[in-house]
Amino acid sequence: MLKALFLTMLTLALVKSQDTEETITYTQCTDGYEWDPVRQQCKDIDECDIVPDACKGGMKCVNHYGGYLCLPKTAQIIVNNEQPQQETPAAEAVGAAANAAAASGATPGSVAASGMAATGVMPGGGFVASAAAEVQTGRNNFVIRRNPADLQRIPSNPSHRIQCATGYEQSEHNVCQDIDECTAGTHNCRADQVCINLRGSFACQCPPGYQKRGEQCVDIDECTIPPYCHQRCVNTPGSFYCQCSPGFQLAANNYTCVDINECDASNQCAQQCYNILGSFICQCNQGYELSSDRLNCEDIDECRTSSYLCQYQCVNEPGKFSCMCPQGYQVVRSRTCQDINECETTNECREDEMCWNYHGGFRCYPRNPCQDPYVLTSENRCVCPVSNAVCRELPQSIVYKYMSIRSDRSVPSDIFQIQATTIYANTINTFRIKSGNENGEFYLRCLLGYLCFTMPLPLFH
Repeated sequence: MLKALFLTMLTLALVKSQDTEETITYTQCTDGYEWDPVRQQCKDIDECDIVPDACKGGMKCVNHYGGYLCLPKTAQIIVNNEQPQQETPAAEAVGAAANAAAASGATPGSVAASGMAATGVMPGGGFVASAAAEVQTGRNNFVIRRNPADLQRIPSNPSHRIQCATGYEQSEHNVCQDIDECTAGTHNCRADQVCINLRGSFACQCPPGYQKRGEQCVDIDECTIPPYCHQRCVNTPGSFYCQCSPGFQLAANNYTCVDINECDASNQCAQQCYNILGSFICQCNQGYELSSDRLNCEDIDECRTSSYLCQYQCVNEPGKFSCMCPQGYQVVRSRTCQDINECETTNECREDEMCWNYHGGFRCYPRNPCQDPYVLTSENRCVCPVSNAVCRELPQSIVYKYMSIRSDRSVPSDIFQIQATTIYANTINTFRIKSGNENGEFYLRCLLGYLCFTMPLPLFH
């Protein structure tokens, strides 16, 4: 009595633990059997259903306790509903028949045996006659006949009902086959559960992505169990999916995030694009700068940024600048202005004139500036001969000097310097401005009695 009570309590504890926990504890079974959690016992595995191409060479597969048989397709299987007098496994019977065939010298593919009776136990008391007292074979068929003493065990009516275990039913071939309660709808699984058919029974499990908590199936948050996703995980009812940060995209495995090369995919930069991990940056060509949107480029007005780029005038251009010089000058080294010597290039002076270059232009002067009674003695010196009585009251010589004076010089400022030399003793040297000082624009300044300078007062016109 105590032993029965103990077994009952143990069974209730096992059932309760299965209801509260998702994990099923399996009892170790021998090869060819699996544990039935509902019936709490080992049950036979139908290898003919789970083993692909179990039998080769045109043989058909017949399930057997702990294994299976490979028989010709023409083999006759007789089911006996009575208890056998001798319980010999079918595998041993077929093995004995094969040994007998080998002893009698039978050809391959045929079996001959006599004086042996063997049966295989079927669920619910059914049996498969795998060998008999008389076995006749041919190369293309396999016929099993029962011993005449066992003819009363063969059901004369093909519709004779056999007794099958719970969870099995009689098939049209008078064998016990499993009942698929999930397909038949005879299970009692909840609406949020999935019915799993088992051999002779069924089981109720939670759908993938759910776990059993009490009597209900609740969603499993896969995002709390790393490492599912490379960057970001989004949980959904019964499942999840991975997302990538901006600048990345999912790889073919839907898990890893790979960088997007925006410069190849969708280049938004106006000029230069450089890809970086998860993003990109834009750069501009020389002479341009990035605008506020960090995509487009705006021209840099170099002339506005500095007033020392050009000697005379700066001209801004798209992406660059250039320097200009006034008329009569040319640009040197892209920024400096240099006077053009028109007297060495082209001028409009006549043959009796000489060209005089000055800053920004040139002038044509008479080649002989001397006026009577002066005579030209050198390039710019006129001398009045002493033999001429008129010259006694005139300066002995006149020197013509042409010079360029910039109009933007600060005033007062020395323009040129002249110095008298003593040729004759007791000579008096006198300097005066012959023209150009009517408005007081020039004056003489003497230094130490013999050095004098002409200096402009304001800017001259």
